[in-house]
Amino acid sequence: MNRAILLLVSGCLLLCILFARLVYLQVVAHEHFTTLSEDNRVKLQPIPPNRGLIYDRNGLILAENLPSYRLEITPEQIDDMGTTLSALEDIIEIRDIDRTRFEKLRRRKPRFEAIPLRFHLNDEEVARFSVNRHRFPGVDITAGLARHYPQGPLAVHALGYVGRIDEKALKTLDSSNYRGTSHVGKNGIEKTYEELLHGKVGFQQVEITAQGRIIRVLNRTPPVSGHNLYLTLDSRVQAVAEQAFGDYSGTAIAIDPNNGDVLAFVSLPTYDPNPFVNGIDYDDYAALRNNDKEPLFNRALRGQYPPGSTVKPFMGLAGLESGVSSSHSSTYCPGFYRLAGKDRKYHDWKRSGHGTVDLNIAITQSCDVYFYDLAQSLGIDRIHDYLQHFGFGKATGIDIQGELSGLLPSKDWKRSHRDLPWFPGETIITGIGQGFFLVTPIQLATATAALANGGRMLQPQIVHADQEAESDELVPHQPQLHETITIKEQQHWDQVIAAMTDVVHSARGTARHIGKDSPYRIAGKTGTAQVFGLKEEEKYDAEAIAEKLRDHALFIAFAPLDEPKIAVAVIVENGGGGGSVAAPIARKILDAYLVEAPS
Repeated sequence: MNRAILLLVSGCLLLCILFARLVYLQVVAHEHFTTLSEDNRVKLQPIPPNRGLIYDRNGLILAENLPSYRLEITPEQIDDMGTTLSALEDIIEIRDIDRTRFEKLRRRKPRFEAIPLRFHLNDEEVARFSVNRHRFPGVDITAGLARHYPQGPLAVHALGYVGRIDEKALKTLDSSNYRGTSHVGKNGIEKTYEELLHGKVGFQQVEITAQGRIIRVLNRTPPVSGHNLYLTLDSRVQAVAEQAFGDYSGTAIAIDPNNGDVLAFVSLPTYDPNPFVNGIDYDDYAALRNNDKEPLFNRALRGQYPPGSTVKPFMGLAGLESGVSSSHSSTYCPGFYRLAGKDRKYHDWKRSGHGTVDLNIAITQSCDVYFYDLAQSLGIDRIHDYLQHFGFGKATGIDIQGELSGLLPSKDWKRSHRDLPWFPGETIITGIGQGFFLVTPIQLATATAALANGGRMLQPQIVHADQEAESDELVPHQPQLHETITIKEQQHWDQVIAAMTDVVHSARGTARHIGKDSPYRIAGKTGTAQVFGLKEEEKYDAEAIAEKLRDHALFIAFAPLDEPKIAVAVIVENGGGGGSVAAPIARKILDAYLVEAPS
């Protein structure tokens, strides 16, 4: 009897507790749990936008989005991951890099979310998997868009490429706008214009099960595709320029001097950006990284070279404009130069000397002694102050990230960076573009364009216009004028240009070979830059030294002479003579733009 009463009381007590809990859940905490239930039932999912396309100035596509299949695995539906991966390897190639990336994502993402294992499956792989689909619950193939560069290595140092978003990139990106996005620009135009190219993420509300699987879509806000970009590059001229180098490493920049448009942007060797999109194989990347010719290095923006004799037209202008020299001034060249009271000889490239030379002959035949003497008369301060107007020693501002500024030396620079005084001999060699003096190819081309257009320092630009998705209207990017160089006497400018014309078209010009049979007139200047210093009486012998220690060959030019449409700067690493190696490359670039352009 007592046991029955005890059981009855216990049952009543449990019913009271259960009733009280129901009252609490359904009355007291009703609003709170209703909110939680709705939040669990409806989820907001991101919809990544389509990345904008990139075209050259003539509408040739340089970066596109192609349909692509990828293999995805949902971990919660897999009983034995190791067995599943091994079985998949029997029908689809899975590299170590694929496994590594998959495992990293697997640790970071929820088990109910699909994780990509392989990208860019071909039709045969898709077919093989489809036949075996029943063997792999939790594994599926999904379709999407993937970045592709149809021109391969062409202009890759300008264009750049996209790659998988890593932890470093996540720290700088707008996390709300990059939800669902897997790739981001890594360098070049792809990186600099990332915000325009990416677009805006969309969202959809979906009804899901308790395990997170989608039942239906409730609401959808579509994404906004990224802007298309139209570059200033001419792919045909770019291809001619790259091919003209042959097996040489080096760089060439071609600019329209009227507006700063970059027509060609060459850095060689080059490489194919497509393998980088979804993760290049370690061995393939190591081969690029360890290549002695450094194909990954952007020479056009980050290469810093002695300008050699290409600086002589600018030095000539400095002398004329400052009043230190005139068109009638002359210097005797015995093949060397000495500072007053010093024994050291500064040799001319022509050991027998040029005899008596004026400015025209000095530029035409590239007489070093004339410019040794001119540099000594000007002094390093006036050299620095005048040449900086042409952009030497500072970044051009081109619309690609990563540009270096070169080095235009001065007394203040040496004191602050080397804690040493400036010596007269350093002024002498600065006058022929050696010593501490360093330029980037984009600087040299921009300065040459300023010679062509009468002194307007235009910021070089590589994006001509952008276009909103699903719009026919192009929004042009306007040229930017940095500075207009003051000219005291127009005849000074004319004298220097006349001498540069003689470099190409006179019988004794150092680039006379490229002037033969030219249908247009060219103003140019050759240059040779030493890679290492020679002792006072030591002679340079290219055949006796390693190739990597041979002189760089340089050439700057613009054409046609009367109405310049293109300015070029060419640097051939370890190429030797500017007239014999760099100038012919420049001629091919000029011809491609001025003569061979399709009608």
